[in-house]
Amino acid sequence: MRLTRVTLFLITLIMGAGFYRLTDYLLEDLEAQTLQATEETMIDAAHILANLVENDLNIEKVFERVDERKLSAKIFVIAKEKIGLNAYLTDKNGIVLFDSAHPENVGKDFSEWSDVYKTLRGKYGARSTREDESKSDSSVMFVGAPVSKDGIIVGCLSVYKSQKDVLPFVQDRRQTIIWAVALIGLGILALIVAVFIWLFRPIGKLTAYARAITRSERRPRPQVGVGREVNTLANALHDMRKSLEGRQYAERYIQTLTHELKSPLAAIQGAAELLNEEMPQIDRARFVDNIRNQTKRCEVMIHQLLELSTLEAQSYLENSHQFDLAACGRRQFSQLSRLAESAEVTIESDIPKNLPFFGNEPLLGSAITHLLENGIQFSPKEGIVFLSATIHDDRIILSVRDQGNGIPDFAAKKAFERFYSFRSEERGKGNGLGLTFVQEVAELHQGKARISRLEEGGTEAAMELPVNLIFN
Repeated sequence: MRLTRVTLFLITLIMGAGFYRLTDYLLEDLEAQTLQATEETMIDAAHILANLVENDLNIEKVFERVDERKLSAKIFVIAKEKIGLNAYLTDKNGIVLFDSAHPENVGKDFSEWSDVYKTLRGKYGARSTREDESKSDSSVMFVGAPVSKDGIIVGCLSVYKSQKDVLPFVQDRRQTIIWAVALIGLGILALIVAVFIWLFRPIGKLTAYARAITRSERRPRPQVGVGREVNTLANALHDMRKSLEGRQYAERYIQTLTHELKSPLAAIQGAAELLNEEMPQIDRARFVDNIRNQTKRCEVMIHQLLELSTLEAQSYLENSHQFDLAACGRRQFSQLSRLAESAEVTIESDIPKNLPFFGNEPLLGSAITHLLENGIQFSPKEGIVFLSATIHDDRIILSVRDQGNGIPDFAAKKAFERFYSFRSEERGKGNGLGLTFVQEVAELHQGKARISRLEEGGTEAAMELPVNLIFN
């Protein structure tokens, strides 16, 4: 994803530079074309006025009281309220005879100005001069036209116009161009981003999924939703994950199960061999009872192992629905009352009346059962096992406390490992699968399991589940 962000940044940078250059070019071209169009119109005006002068029309009369004329013209969105075209007339030597806007220029020598100099020599004369050198927008455009008598140039008629009269039209078009280029650029960028998201987001999901596989994390197959090829890749990764997990899972379980079954099977085999010999009836009954207990132990172990293997095969929480977690806890509590009674242990509970929760009810019910069974196993006779459900900060805590000797620190670190079991002084050793099951259920619900020694004595085993799964 970092590469994607860098690529998008570079594309944005290149596009930004390209569109900036394009905008700059268009704006420069716009101004140049506008000034060219204005100059072309001024040429026409200059020659028309020069023709009038050649026909002995008094140029002063033409411009007399021009400034007093009121205009109300609207050119597109620009309002024009006064005439912005002026003119001056020189003789054949470049001496100003008339200036419509600056009468003080009469008598001055303009022969060195480009518009006058070239026009008097039969060439096209034009110039652009700043009225104020410190201001870039003070330029005035001048265009000259020859005044002839009998085919001889006897003067120059120059018309001039301030660029300030033209710039509003340029500014108006400038804003339009900027907005148009910006919108086009943003549209193209949005399209590129959309394509990147469409293509790279699924790839990012697949990358995260592949990394999760390497970390042995549970995660459902990502929903990529684009392209047959990408979906094929997602399916291939998912199948590979299941294959790897299945192979590793089978190897791991075969090894651990073989190891754990050795002891009860050896006991069964030894007792069975001894039963072939002559012995007192009381001894025979003891060996038969031993076979029965060890068989039951194998049966429980295989049942819990199958239960755990089914749970571990889930990459995400399945069959979730809203239910009352408090009622579920009370139900498991009631079902274990007989077991507690036979173990001479009292079980008590402090569970809210109602605790709506969204999750898998059977799994959470089994997890509570395992917590209670663990508490009963490590409680002394006449001890109390306490089940509670509380909400603390952003977590809901299902806790079981017993009054045993307390789990040692070394055992607490390994308590959730598969087949690890700490021996109870009262009731011996379990099969080490119950707390592993609790941990798996907690993690599927985006929570965690923990076990710790209590300061006052005994052990607390608990599941912590996120409150955001609770529906009010």
